[in-house]
Amino acid sequence: MGTTLITGFTSQNALAILAGHAGDERYAANLRKDAESSRGTKSANTERALLGDVLLFSAWCLAAGLDHLPASAETVAAFVDAQAASGKAPASVRRYAASIAAYHRSAQAPNPMELKIATDALKRMGRAHGEKQRQAKGINDNLVVRMLHAAGNRRVDLRNKALLTLAYTTMCRRSELVRLLVEDLNVDPDGFGTIIVRKGKTDQTGKGATVAITADAMHHLRAWVASASIEAGTLFRSVNRHGHVGGQLDHGAVSAIFKAMAERVRNPRLSPADIAQISGHSTRVGACQDMVRYGADIAGAMQAGRWETTTMVSRYCEGLELKRGAVAQVAARREQFV
Repeated sequence: MGTTLITGFTSQNALAILAGHAGDERYAANLRKDAESSRGTKSANTERALLGDVLLFSAWCLAAGLDHLPASAETVAAFVDAQAASGKAPASVRRYAASIAAYHRSAQAPNPMELKIATDALKRMGRAHGEKQRQAKGINDNLVVRMLHAAGNRRVDLRNKALLTLAYTTMCRRSELVRLLVEDLNVDPDGFGTIIVRKGKTDQTGKGATVAITADAMHHLRAWVASASIEAGTLFRSVNRHGHVGGQLDHGAVSAIFKAMAERVRNPRLSPADIAQISGHSTRVGACQDMVRYGADIAGAMQAGRWETTTMVSRYCEGLELKRGAVAQVAARREQFV
């Protein structure tokens, strides 16, 4: 039931679904009021996530015969336990809990997440499943080269090679990649280039950031643009099995493209487990790890990836930092154990 509710909804039909299933227009009115008052203060992805989380929780409460607004701490605790038992990632469940809290605050209702029984459920989930979030496999420079060599030369392959190299060199998020515009591309005489990344996750005002494109990435980008005859609009577009170019590439396709390219790599092959961990953010992870591996500091990696805090850089490069830590440095300088 939850899956049906959270697939393919908009802000408008989400409210209708919530009102219809809850049987009380007041619940939908609270969400509508909050959505209107905060419109433009959150990214579109954040708004979609909040609405989806509320719908999921509401549907679960309906199926269990429980009130979802106001929800008791016992209800939220049972919901958290159920989601954890179903295999949901701890990070996703914690986001559900935050959305439930935000929904209650917007309705000026008592916040169940402030009570111990609800927070204990989150702690219980953490102990059972571990607090460490599974990280996407990094597509580093070595893997980029191997994926390029394994790719073909069809029009769709040209697009994929351009997408891969531009994603790595610019460290764009997948939502940023699919919105890149030809009009914002500048080609330098030396073969390098720049492009404006507009309204990313940390740029809600839409000011944009100009990022550099390496000469090798520009080579693949020019090959794709020429093949697809793109003169204006978005750079990355869908390509059907006949090679016909369509509209803007959906951001959800980026992960599938990277996985498909990784599956073609040979000598050695990537394991199924490694391929499963590749996501639309893998080039971002790999580029960040490469920067640290080649001597960049945390501040430099943050600037390149347009991060506002050190959290993600530290998470992506945790293993590298361990290898460069004090114990490792001492081991590298001492004589080998006899």
